[in-house]
Amino acid sequence: MAGMEMGAPGSSLHGVTGREPAFAFSTEDAAAAAAASKFDLPVDSEHKAKTIRLLSFANPHMRTFHLSWISFFTCFVSTFAAAPLVPIIRDNLNLTKADIGNAGVASVSGSIFSRLTMGAVCDLLGPRYGCAFLIMLSAPTVFCMALIDDAAGYIVVRFLIGFSLATFVSCQYWMSTMFNSKIIGTVNGLAAGWGNMGGGATQLIMPLVYHAIRKCGATPFTAWRLAYFVPGIMHIVMGLLVLTMGQDLPDGNRGSLEKKGDANKDKFSKVMWYAVTNYRTWIFVLLYGYSMGVELTTDNVIHEYYFDHFNLDLRVAGIIAACFGMANIVARPLGGILSDIGARHWGMRARLWNIWILQTAGGAFCMWLGRAKTLPTSITAMVLFSICAQAACGAIFGVIPFVSRRSLGIISGMTGAGGNFGAGLTQLLFFTSSKYSTGTGLEYMGIMIMACTLPVALVHFPQWGSMFLPPSAGADEERYYSSEYNEEERSKGLHAGSLKFAENCRSERGRRNAVLATAATPPNNTPQHV
Repeated sequence: MAGMEMGAPGSSLHGVTGREPAFAFSTEDAAAAAAASKFDLPVDSEHKAKTIRLLSFANPHMRTFHLSWISFFTCFVSTFAAAPLVPIIRDNLNLTKADIGNAGVASVSGSIFSRLTMGAVCDLLGPRYGCAFLIMLSAPTVFCMALIDDAAGYIVVRFLIGFSLATFVSCQYWMSTMFNSKIIGTVNGLAAGWGNMGGGATQLIMPLVYHAIRKCGATPFTAWRLAYFVPGIMHIVMGLLVLTMGQDLPDGNRGSLEKKGDANKDKFSKVMWYAVTNYRTWIFVLLYGYSMGVELTTDNVIHEYYFDHFNLDLRVAGIIAACFGMANIVARPLGGILSDIGARHWGMRARLWNIWILQTAGGAFCMWLGRAKTLPTSITAMVLFSICAQAACGAIFGVIPFVSRRSLGIISGMTGAGGNFGAGLTQLLFFTSSKYSTGTGLEYMGIMIMACTLPVALVHFPQWGSMFLPPSAGADEERYYSSEYNEEERSKGLHAGSLKFAENCRSERGRRNAVLATAATPPNNTPQHV
């Protein structure tokens, strides 16, 4: 043995020569790296993408992104398809101003219930099934618009079509499961903004389809009915694409992962409890009611306002009205981008200030729109109001993913439903009765926007602080998110996903606290209290 060469067979090193390459990763790290390598985009420890490539359709992250926003876009087109055709529809069905107003309320009220339901579906079954089944089940109601012959039928069918707007919840939930928290404001803003753009696109699409059908020889009262086949077909096509090409989570569909034991099946009662008992949920319900809510209300009234108030042609009024909804292509993403940039430097507190600034400015421009006397002034005010209101929507959903990890779906659904409730309430108060002109209604709506934005100052995260207060002493991300699980659930490891999420959320402390964040809890190290 004495003369045996070090590393030779039979020595204590069993063939190790000492010249082999040294590996910097543990077996666990190597396994994680191997799992991450199957994705086209760089991912974090939860396999959420850390970047977004808009021209890519890579599975699962970017394919999910495009399926999600196009589905939501389709539902916006169908829900507000009646708005640019109201001057024709009202003559055909002998609608009064009250009928038109009630139909507008109905179109956004239906999804109050469906959005609440969609939140639970996303948490328990996954966003793929929720989105696909809702968009296909609502397709028959879109086709039914061609069959109505009175005001009651018009109101009922618009109410039923409005259920499809719950695809917003699946859209935002899906993005939050696919993309990292550092870019979630941007991604949520892009997906929802491009989807909301359908409210503006339909102001162009439906008049063009209507006039194309008229040129084929149809009468005005037949042409508007046939035009509804376009959004109806869009529903069927997108539903099938989501069902066949979509994927719930980066690692697969929820059902199959639960069967393999790679995902935990949660209890509805627990998920609901942590959503409704979190006071932040209710503040964001109110905030979204007067950001997204006023956008939905404006989608319903803006075309008729320009058609009647400024005596414009149907198509010209449609083009102007389309500017309001089409601004979503840049405005809502802008709110998310500003939220992410602010958080990079000043953390969550910057996200909250961003909401207040944008939404308050939107209220001021809405007041200006209601008071405008000339067409150029009115258009300028409308565009500025549109940009701020839609950017505020993006800013709000730059914060929603951080309110709760366990109850994200239901909180997203409640917030989305708040938007529809705010829209219905505002339309009922200011745009249904002949007591107020549309201009006066817009002015009062602006005042409500500014008043209902103030409670954002009450939102406080113990680990990050609020608009005016610093973080609470001793608070951290792990403690906040693991508190949604009791001792028994934590002993079973059910909070493991929340701990990974907490680790990826430390960036919300802001760059100024980056050193403290690293020192307090090193990466991949769980504090003792969790």
